[in-house]
Amino acid sequence: MPIAVYVLGLTVFCIGTTEFMISGLLPDLARDLSVTVPTVGLLISGYALGVVIGGPVLTVATLRINRKTSLIGLLLLFVLGQTMGALAPDYGVLMTGRVIAALAQGAFFGIGSVVAVDLAGQQRRGQALAIMFAGLTVANVFGVPAGTFLSQHAGWRASFWVVDTLAVLALLGVIFFVPRRPNEPYVGVRAELAAFRNPRVWVALATSMLTQAAVFCCFSYLSPLFTDVSGFPEGAVPLLLVLFGVGCFAGSIVGGKLADRYLLPNLYVGIGAMALVLALLTLTAHNRIATVMTIAVFGVAAFSINPALQAQVMREAGDAPTLATTTNTSAFNVGNTIGPWLGGSAISAGLGYTAPAWTGALLAVAGLGTATVSGVLQRRAAPAGERRPNSAAWPTPAKSG
Repeated sequence: MPIAVYVLGLTVFCIGTTEFMISGLLPDLARDLSVTVPTVGLLISGYALGVVIGGPVLTVATLRINRKTSLIGLLLLFVLGQTMGALAPDYGVLMTGRVIAALAQGAFFGIGSVVAVDLAGQQRRGQALAIMFAGLTVANVFGVPAGTFLSQHAGWRASFWVVDTLAVLALLGVIFFVPRRPNEPYVGVRAELAAFRNPRVWVALATSMLTQAAVFCCFSYLSPLFTDVSGFPEGAVPLLLVLFGVGCFAGSIVGGKLADRYLLPNLYVGIGAMALVLALLTLTAHNRIATVMTIAVFGVAAFSINPALQAQVMREAGDAPTLATTTNTSAFNVGNTIGPWLGGSAISAGLGYTAPAWTGALLAVAGLGTATVSGVLQRRAAPAGERRPNSAAWPTPAKSG
């Protein structure tokens, strides 16, 4: 596997750590910036909103630009936003830096995926994408807990500076190791937009949005739940987040193996399990041992569906999956925006730190509903004798994003 694919994985790790680590910094940020915990939670929503806007817009804007040049430009934008966040004197500047860094994420993921597949070859495209997006899983397993640990011992700005340093190293890696290859002939935006005429694409995007909202509605407020409800000391929070990350890693492995052969059943079981686990967390959060067990299962359920969510959109988009795949990243982050906002609203209403868990459970039930609609629409669209809801999720090589 070309070293450039691993460089892209490092970049995804940096971006993923920046996106998720705020959940572990909530108490420190709230104290230092003199704002409430729900207000700090909006930093997650603000970042997600930046991805929603930046992904499709920058993808369309860079279709004619050489992909290596685009990746370098997007990484420079990310480093700028991350540096602003590390230097931020107040909440407003920190939010601005977060949004600027987020603008690069959606387009980088879309363009980086194409570059990884191109470098690895069609025979190893799945392996290349798995290596690249393993950066997100590693971000949850190591990046978020490490950021929390640094924040508790050296201040939250140290967490930002470390990620910023790694992002600069990733930028140098892209400059020196990603070859400059010519893009495919430009086919125009209209061909990419045509995929959105298919209503099944929109239902698939809605499923991504609702399930991510369910995850981040609860995940964004795990730190205060651990300390104020379960009674764990602050020093235990990084270890509990590692446990969640390990669950995410296991879920990604299981989900990746199931998505190709059992796409829709993978979604039904995974989303249903997540709704059940989130509902149980409102009860188990009052017992330390039960909390530990529930958080691990939550991580497995939350990330077991991600490969199927991405594969579903790629399959429904047909011959033009590039913009649709980027838009799915935006759909994920619409959910990342709605989820923390709903969870924070429930806390602000005086419902306590367990409220985001049952709110997330309701969102997961809604996501299970849209996944079911996807199955119904797929069966209706399939010709007689070919109604196989478990058909291969990956498009043919000619359709690869």
